[in-house]
Amino acid sequence: MNKTELVAQIAEVAGLSKVAAKAALEAALDAMKAALVKGDKVSLIGFGTLAVAERPAREGINPATKEKITIPARNVVKFKAGAELNAAVN
Repeated sequence: MNKTELVAQIAEVAGLSKVAAKAALEAALDAMKAALVKGDKVSLIGFGTLAVAERPAREGINPATKEKITIPARNVVKFKAGAELNAAVN
């Protein structure tokens, strides 16, 4: 499912126009992004939790030259599925 299909599904289920559904989805995504940028967790009960985690610097190997390289530290977004989502998928 891509973003356009998600907007259409939201519009159908919620009885909204596609324009209103897209605006609602954009607002929700922007709010989640802002919270993650601040370092907060986003918990959606029954669905899952998004959180920022730090990935430390590490050594890697360039597969083309076999030369050792240093991969810098960075922040990554991690998702942990909630119990209800896991139960629905399994």
